Amino acid sequence: MRRGIVWFMLFIVSTACNGLHAQASSAAGAPEERRNWYNDPFFTLSHAIADCPVPLGPMMTHAQMEDDAHYRVERGTTCWLAHKCTKPNSYMYDADIAGAIHARYPNPQPFDGTSLWITVQRRFVYVEGCAPASFDRQALQQQLEAIPDVEQVFVRINASTHGPMPYKTLADPDVQPATQAQ
Repeated sequence: MRRGIVWFMLFIVSTACNGLHAQASSAAGAPEERRNWYNDPFFTLSHAIADCPVPLGPMMTHAQMEDDAHYRVERGTTCWLAHKCTKPNSYMYDADIAGAIHARYPNPQPFDGTSLWITVQRRFVYVEGCAPASFDRQALQQQLEAIPDVEQVFVRINASTHGPMPYKTLADPDVQPATQAQ
């Protein structure tokens, strides 16, 4: 039964990738156009620091999407095969996790003075952006970890808007992130 579901999921993803490939081949866009090919949740939690670089989030080129397709299927189904998920693919949790984050923080007031973006992929939550050094990153991480079905939270917040960021940015997607937030 499990093998049947896994093969079915592989077929679905393969079909989707072929459809995306056909769409991209017929599109007149630039070859390096970056899109959220897999519709991973990516949204702004706060935006008070105007010059904080926008994270790259789930944006990728068509070539990166094609390269990532098999890896996503493998990572997504591993959770179910290991009996750590009830859904057959860990990416199937992402929309609900994003909805729970929106429900938990309907008011941006706790994030005054920050610019934060959220990406949800494979039950992982990424918080990226800028906040003053006084912002309680640990408290935010613990609150997000308490959301049902969240497996891990990565907080990549910089105290400065200048210099290397601890995440890839939309403006400079090929620049490697700094290893530690400042």
